[in-house]
Amino acid sequence: MALSFCGDNQTVNSYSVKGGVLNNGCFVDALNLVPHVFLLFITFPILFIGWGSQSSKVQIHHNTWLHFPGHNMRWILTFSLLFVHVCEFAEGVVSNKMMSTNHLHLFMPAFMGFIAATTSVVYYHNIETSNFPKLLLVLFVYWVLAFVTKSIKLWKFAQYNVGPQHLRFCITALLVLLYGLLMAVEINVIRVRKYVFFANPQKVKPPEDLQDLGVRFLQPFVNLLSKATYWWMNPLIMGAHKRPIELKKIGKLPIAMRALTNYLQLKDAYEDQRVSDGPPEPDLPLMLWFSCSNNPFDFSRSTQTPEDPNRAPSIWRSMYRAFGRPILLSSTLRYLADLLGFAGPLCISGIVKYQGTNTSTSTAGEQHFGVHFMSSTELLQDTSVLAVLLFLALVLQRTFLQASYYVTIETGINLRGALLAMIYNKMLRLSTSNMSMGEMTLGQINNLVAIETNQLMWFLFLCPNLWAMPVQIVMGVILLYYLLGWSALVGASVIVLLAPVQYLIATKLADTQKSSLEHSTERLKKTTEILKGIKLLKLYAWENIFCDSVEDTRGKELTSLKTFAFFTSMSIFMNAAIPIAAVLATFVTHHYLHKTGPTPSEAFAALALFHILVTPLFLLSTVVRFAVKALVSVQKLGEFLQSDEIGDDSWRNGDMCVSMEAGKKNLGGTKAINRKQPMRYQMDNYEQPTRRQLRPSETEDVAVKVSNGSFTWGSNLSTLSDINIRIPTGQLTMVVGQVGCGKSSLLLAMLGEMQTIDGRVFWSNKNRYSVAYATQKSWLLNATVEENITFGSSFNKQRYKAVIDACSLQPDIDLLPFGDQTEIGERGINLSGGQRQRICVARALYQNTNIVFLDDPFSALDIHLSDHLMQEGILKFLQDDKRTVVLVTHKLQYLIHADWIIAMKDGSVLREGTLKDIQTHDIELYEHWKTLMNRQDHGLEKDVQQDSQTTLERKTLRRAFYSREAKNQMDDEDEEEEEEEEDDDNMSTTTNRRSKIPWRVCWCYMSSGGFFMVFLMVSSKLLKHSVIVAIDYWLALWTSSKTNQSNDHYLHVFSILCAAGITLCLITSLTVEFLGLSAATHLHHNLLNKIIHAPIRFFDITPLGQILNRFSADTNIIDQHIPPTLESLTRSTLLCLSAIGVISSITPGFLIALVPLAVAFYFIQKYFRVASKDLQDLDDSTQLPLLCHFSETAEGLTTIRAFRHEARFKQRMLELTDTNNTAYLFLSAANRWLEVRTDYLGAVIVLAAAGASIWGPSIGLSSGGLVGLALTYALTVTNYLNWVVRNLADLEVQMAAVKKVNSFLGTESENYEGTMDASQVPENWPQDGEIKIQDLCVRYDPVLKPVLKHVTMYIEPGQKVGICGRTGSGKSSLSLAFFNMVDIFEGKIVIDGIDICKLPLQTLRSRLSIILQDPVLFSGSIRFNLDPERTCTDDRLWEALEIAQLKNMVKALPGGLDAVVTEGGENFSVGQRQLFCLARAFVRKSSILIMDEATASIDMATENILQKVVMTAFADRTVVTIAHRVHTILTADLVIVMKRGNILEYDKPETLLEQEDGMFASFVRADM
Repeated sequence: MALSFCGDNQTVNSYSVKGGVLNNGCFVDALNLVPHVFLLFITFPILFIGWGSQSSKVQIHHNTWLHFPGHNMRWILTFSLLFVHVCEFAEGVVSNKMMSTNHLHLFMPAFMGFIAATTSVVYYHNIETSNFPKLLLVLFVYWVLAFVTKSIKLWKFAQYNVGPQHLRFCITALLVLLYGLLMAVEINVIRVRKYVFFANPQKVKPPEDLQDLGVRFLQPFVNLLSKATYWWMNPLIMGAHKRPIELKKIGKLPIAMRALTNYLQLKDAYEDQRVSDGPPEPDLPLMLWFSCSNNPFDFSRSTQTPEDPNRAPSIWRSMYRAFGRPILLSSTLRYLADLLGFAGPLCISGIVKYQGTNTSTSTAGEQHFGVHFMSSTELLQDTSVLAVLLFLALVLQRTFLQASYYVTIETGINLRGALLAMIYNKMLRLSTSNMSMGEMTLGQINNLVAIETNQLMWFLFLCPNLWAMPVQIVMGVILLYYLLGWSALVGASVIVLLAPVQYLIATKLADTQKSSLEHSTERLKKTTEILKGIKLLKLYAWENIFCDSVEDTRGKELTSLKTFAFFTSMSIFMNAAIPIAAVLATFVTHHYLHKTGPTPSEAFAALALFHILVTPLFLLSTVVRFAVKALVSVQKLGEFLQSDEIGDDSWRNGDMCVSMEAGKKNLGGTKAINRKQPMRYQMDNYEQPTRRQLRPSETEDVAVKVSNGSFTWGSNLSTLSDINIRIPTGQLTMVVGQVGCGKSSLLLAMLGEMQTIDGRVFWSNKNRYSVAYATQKSWLLNATVEENITFGSSFNKQRYKAVIDACSLQPDIDLLPFGDQTEIGERGINLSGGQRQRICVARALYQNTNIVFLDDPFSALDIHLSDHLMQEGILKFLQDDKRTVVLVTHKLQYLIHADWIIAMKDGSVLREGTLKDIQTHDIELYEHWKTLMNRQDHGLEKDVQQDSQTTLERKTLRRAFYSREAKNQMDDEDEEEEEEEEDDDNMSTTTNRRSKIPWRVCWCYMSSGGFFMVFLMVSSKLLKHSVIVAIDYWLALWTSSKTNQSNDHYLHVFSILCAAGITLCLITSLTVEFLGLSAATHLHHNLLNKIIHAPIRFFDITPLGQILNRFSADTNIIDQHIPPTLESLTRSTLLCLSAIGVISSITPGFLIALVPLAVAFYFIQKYFRVASKDLQDLDDSTQLPLLCHFSETAEGLTTIRAFRHEARFKQRMLELTDTNNTAYLFLSAANRWLEVRTDYLGAVIVLAAAGASIWGPSIGLSSGGLVGLALTYALTVTNYLNWVVRNLADLEVQMAAVKKVNSFLGTESENYEGTMDASQVPENWPQDGEIKIQDLCVRYDPVLKPVLKHVTMYIEPGQKVGICGRTGSGKSSLSLAFFNMVDIFEGKIVIDGIDICKLPLQTLRSRLSIILQDPVLFSGSIRFNLDPERTCTDDRLWEALEIAQLKNMVKALPGGLDAVVTEGGENFSVGQRQLFCLARAFVRKSSILIMDEATASIDMATENILQKVVMTAFADRTVVTIAHRVHTILTADLVIVMKRGNILEYDKPETLLEQEDGMFASFVRADM
């Protein structure tokens, strides 16, 4: 009987039971089989029959995930049980080898126990998901039986003096303990759930989150195994392949992770510090670390003294109190993982040491019960056992590590949500003076939101490293010392000494990044200016000058990028070279100390340890840098949270002082969150103090009353003083006065935005809740037009229509692409000032409030609109509703409508009363008003003559859309073409397209870096990796060589190889970075040139933002992100490939295992890349609205507070934060999903390599050295596999930037050459200025209809010609045709005998001059704006300025001609800018001047000056005026009237005026 259960001993009969049944060891083992078999017999039928039929019925959705008590404990115990069973099995098998015959009973029960334990946990999981606890009885019985049988075995061992020195005794004792504990867990379930032995079992509902099907983030609710492996993510990640992941798919956050929950936690921790008495109890030494950073004296205070209430609460401590526990958990997991990490090197050293030694010879073990008992050290000398242990240790280590990462990331995200809510709440209470006095700028708030919160989040991600890494380093050094003695310390010191260098490099990197950022903002500013003024640049042929200035800045930026690249490559180099240097130092020292090489087992264990040590040191520099940044961020946050707030809301309650106690009670009271109510109410209760009951004495006919108030914007100087006013209910009150006399401040003071020095504001009972308020500077939300007007109120169609008509918004809405559903605001469509202001007024009108405050609503409107608004909106719509209106205005002609007038002067009230009162009592003031009114009436006449401003605004809007739609059509066509190309293969195209790597784009990127660099990079990379393999291979040969004499030559070769490796590391890291740099340089250069030389049509149809994005975001990615990703990708891929190559060459058996592994890896990366890309997009797209919401709120604080919409905005902020956090959580969970899977693959690779080397036939090289080499390489693979995939995914996302830039490189340039040579054109052409136009047809683009059809005209030299016509009649197109800016496809324009289409563009455009409709100035000096080419003398410039009536003004400026012009010329008025453009045209002494509606944007007086100037200064030149107002061309020599691209009338103005029914005559009549 070769396989008898009890063995087949000749001497002793194993089956005899003479000494009593239990004294036969074999029988006891058989008894131990009984419970396992029992469990399997009972559970298998239940599992297969029961669940087979049931699973189809029970829909296993969230609601089934109910955890029984002790759930996690049970999983942990079961896993330990499985591990102990594995040990027991191993021990049995190894003991069995020692004996002469096979004893099955040594390992059979262990094997069955393993299966039973696995079954138990599967069974338990199924019971749990179907919530059927009665079946748990089976498990209870099993644990009891197993406990009893194992105890019998242990008792028998003790009887026969088998003690703890024997491994089997220890294992049995452990099993007894585990079964006992599991029994206890089971009893606990019975106790809590009462499902048996009790009359009324307890009914349990699943957690609230799971009842809500919207919650898709299941990490907190699944069982331990699924938590550790992210199994629940599978459907999401696999599903991404079929259809992209959308926001719907990732659902909501569980309650515990929502921003509100975390905000309340953090806020409580923060506020508690204000009220807590005595110093906090030091919870942990960790606490010391947190608090010392802020206030080292916390613990020294005596217990009695209460904390100083004015001292700012420490943010560190509140963070620790709110989020300390998960950080501790994460640190614990991290420590466990780090300790397990050292199992790798130790197992390798063991395997190499005992490889090939035969263990079965040493039969010195003790015998009891006729079987062999071994000690634990003996077991660990078996290589197979070590291989399995190595595998298990790796799996566990990786699981713990990922769990630790996940916990910190989740905590970091929670912290960020809480901080954002905290900042937002503070922002809603910031005092307005803070914002306006510049103590807290918008920029600072945006920085807090975008940068500081993220810094703190990142710090939390990395902070467990702060205390885990030192421990890891110390442990590593101790182990090295144990392996190699003193020489190891030399190597370790090399690593430690180089760490500060790395820190230095890291700080340098941060600095250079700052400087390159400054240059890139500068470059962007210049690019923006060019793109905004591109039409002018082209018309004046100045593109190249401006292009050079951008290239100049780009040069500076590239210099700092070069430094950046250099330091990055140094950092990468250090990381790769340090382990080589350390190994070299160690082995050289070892050689000189011991005169022999180390043994293979020591050498390879040391090699693996060095690899482990490098990571913490490399990371430590980063972590320290983040810690420093976090300290700064917390300081900024603290300052922000301590800044001034506006007074309490009590100003609307009729009394200024609400008792402090009431406020306090309210804050403390709402700790218990009511889960049933929706969140928004809670937020209100939590924030708003109680309202006091009103005193009955207040009269009802006054809406607001201010008694002897004086108010200030901070700085304690009163802005408004001695204010006594009343606002009558239901009437129209007007506030008038000069600019800057405090009208707007008065409104804000009544709204409680200013600080009150003295006096009170009383609000009557009905009105105290909400005020509709329209500010002077219009404020829009990023939302649709309709949402901006209804502003959170319910939509009422009639009311909405009435409001829109009153504000005459309908024509503007009709122009928008989606009507009132069009997005406007920052990210939407840009509206003009007047349109924005009317939307704000409409918002105030639409709200159903008793009081309406309008702050100068007419400032940006022309006369027709303001009249309409006054009549329809204010007098009719508001007064019909009997609403109280307060109107601030400059338009005195409306005073007759006012029921009550408040006249202000220098911050105090000059007069108050009706118009009649003022007429009788203050005649002087009334007369003053009358003269002003007359002046305004003159203005009225002037206004009517203009084509009103509004039509202009609408015209620009129309242009913007017309061109954009055309562009969109073209885009669609392009996309369709692309799709057609890709649709050739009939696979489901989506899947295919989404999992492809964009090779073409990668190639384009590489080739723009230059072929030499690509070749250098590839060859140096390959060389480097071969040298590194050679180093390790040589080490294997050296350590395995048994001879001692020729050892020196081994050492020399080794040193040479190491030196070569280090140099190659340097070369590769430099080549990759500089390849990236040269690619970035080329791409930007080509992009800029292509875009600047593109035809004007390109700019009409491409939105400015899109072009700018290529220059900002995409260029930034190409500059800074692609090179490191590329480097990391190539490095990790080559490392993995070289490792697999090495293992396969040493143990070919490994190749068999490689095939399934490769397939698994392929599918993992394929699924992950697609899902990761989607989640990354979601994260990016949800971040933008959040940041926008913050900046929006900061800008519209006064409006939000007046409307009383704080709660709604907080709600919105919480929703946006949660959405973004959900996306980010899923992204990091997906990363963990990938890492766990690749890590497990890596562990399998290690197991396969170890197995192949142990069990594979020994091939010639039985030396331990090579086995060590194979295993060390297998260990490195585990670290790099996930980087391959992560970098692939990142590179794919980043290559999209290259693709976008590339799409612009395909644009056609204008034809700059022409058919004539520039030298053939006479120097002084055009001399006379004679223009012949013959049969001219013009279109903007070959796909569009012509805009000019067969136009023929002749203009004599020196003639003044006026061209007029309705909008869209082709006037402006004609002016562009003179400059060959549009496509002239028939006919020709001949100037002074030369056909302009033959001329080079540069020559043509530099010889004519034009004044455009919109004045464009560039930032720089006045000289630069007049003459960027620097060709003219100062005298000529002054002469031009004098003609343009600007000389005196420029003389007065500091610096004269070199005075500064800000961006867009904002420091001059529109009229002055237009005059500068005139001077610019005059500087260029050209005999033809074209004026394109040049007077449209200036007032009468300036226009008259312009007319005179043109008549005198350009007397001898040809002037073509495109007229906006017809009276400007009545004096012309020739008038041309155009209609729809044809000439309608063509004659002298006098002749045309005589034709009564002519078009020109009708124009003039309309204009009079």
